[in-house]
Amino acid sequence: MAKRPTTVAFVSSEVEPERWLPPLERALPQMRFQAWPDVADPTSIDVALVAAPPAGVLGRFPNLRFIQSLWMGVDGLLADPTLPRAVPLARLIDPGMVAAMSETVLARVLDWHRHLYRYRVQQASWEWKPLKQFMAADRTVGILGLGALGADAAAKLVTLGFRVCGWSRREKTIPGIEAFFGHDGLEAMLKRSEALVCLLPLTVQTRGLLDARRLALLPQGGCLINLARGAHVVERDLLAVLDAGHLAHAYLDVFQSEPLPGDHAFWTHPQVSLTPHIAALTEPRTALAKVVANLERFARGERPEALVDTTAGY
Repeated sequence: MAKRPTTVAFVSSEVEPERWLPPLERALPQMRFQAWPDVADPTSIDVALVAAPPAGVLGRFPNLRFIQSLWMGVDGLLADPTLPRAVPLARLIDPGMVAAMSETVLARVLDWHRHLYRYRVQQASWEWKPLKQFMAADRTVGILGLGALGADAAAKLVTLGFRVCGWSRREKTIPGIEAFFGHDGLEAMLKRSEALVCLLPLTVQTRGLLDARRLALLPQGGCLINLARGAHVVERDLLAVLDAGHLAHAYLDVFQSEPLPGDHAFWTHPQVSLTPHIAALTEPRTALAKVVANLERFARGERPEALVDTTAGY
């Protein structure tokens, strides 16, 4: 009897299947693809290809054997109590997303470093006032999270001449980066991070990590750049350190509640620059090959890449 073809369900509440299914079908003609909710037989689904799937949907596939996320962050998936915990879950390490995130990090760091956020305020009030120039070597940028995103951003900051330090849960060695790890390392790293970039995965341990006490450890006049998850930052504590003048600016791409409520103080705060969770988006042109390769590994009975440790949360 011929082997039944692998059947893949595309399940997303935010990404259009039209962007993904045609090129996937061309690349993997031996597989069958269906887009939720138009799945004729849930028992036939072997693989779920997901981006913000509606809660409970994945639990409807009784023979599901692999879940491939189209995003790097999987905290939303892990928060679904109906997620089949025994099914291997892989996150997507998309080279295009890594490049885009580094571009966003560089843009925010340079905006702070070159006082561009202050010159925008001056322009609005017709004020002509040159500010003190600093060299990149005068500044220390701290990176929270030294995974694929953090390591790439750190390397590019080093190339520009910045002093760079980084923190991770486990000890890491990265050329040109002063690396810290663990509880004690976190506080030591924060104390020298004039610009702090958060690229951490959201876990039980990192939720609310940047509270009043830790934000106060950052050097006077520094900035916070949060491009990871809103829940890493205690928002009222951040507002307090901004209002007190301890931090000069905050660049926020992610928030506790998204879309950001219209009455939130961040919208009008003079020391906050915000963007609508666009720091780095999955790019099918660069991600497709990674997805195809992992689906082929699954079909051959091999271990997919970038499998998630559900205990660690990433």
